[in-house]
Amino acid sequence: MAESKSSEPVITVTKDGPYEIKGRVPFIEQSIAVNEAGESLAWQTTGEFDSKDTMYLCRCGKSGNKPFCDNSHEREGFDGKEVADRAPFAEQAEVLDGPRFKLMDQEDLCALARFCDTHQTVWDEVEKTDDPEVAAIFLDQIKNCVSGRLVAIDTQTGEPVDAPRPMRISTTQDPAEECSGPLYIEGGIRVLSADGEEYERRARMALCRCGQSGNKPFCDGTHTKIGWSDGNPA
Repeated sequence: MAESKSSEPVITVTKDGPYEIKGRVPFIEQSIAVNEAGESLAWQTTGEFDSKDTMYLCRCGKSGNKPFCDNSHEREGFDGKEVADRAPFAEQAEVLDGPRFKLMDQEDLCALARFCDTHQTVWDEVEKTDDPEVAAIFLDQIKNCVSGRLVAIDTQTGEPVDAPRPMRISTTQDPAEECSGPLYIEGGIRVLSADGEEYERRARMALCRCGQSGNKPFCDGTHTKIGWSDGNPA
């Protein structure tokens, strides 16, 4: 069983309950900014929460004090069973070759934030990444992928292209789809399962907040399909 280190924050997915956050970490709200065509362009900070040494964040989607837990999971009989495959991203992702960059894609992590569809899609662009302009757009789209579904690989070094980012946690909003989104985890914060195993550390992860994902604890875009809203944030 993995144990947390007191010097760093850790998120624990509790059994049929909330996310337990131990260790103070910036906690904000981010919303998807779009252009006139409604295409996703960037993440913008739209709020900030008071971060504490210990926090319990709603995972069932029913709390009346979102994003914080109010024990609604107990009243609702929430089934929070973790079903996501715990194999490393590199073993699960499909690899698409390109001249300057490759694209790694683990589709079941998709959180439907749609940055990949702005301009051309990243799947069309990867074959044209020898064009510096296309490559710049390609990399910009991928860095905004909230879930880490998409990763660019530098063909010259063989290494992922992902600038270091500070640890922080964000609730997300999707105004274009009129819904709220997942918990956006950045900077390689440790995430532990309810049985104490550590998920692969990644720069970008999206954890389900609506309670309806079929890939718990990760978001699978269900919040968009059901029009879930956090409605009454704390």
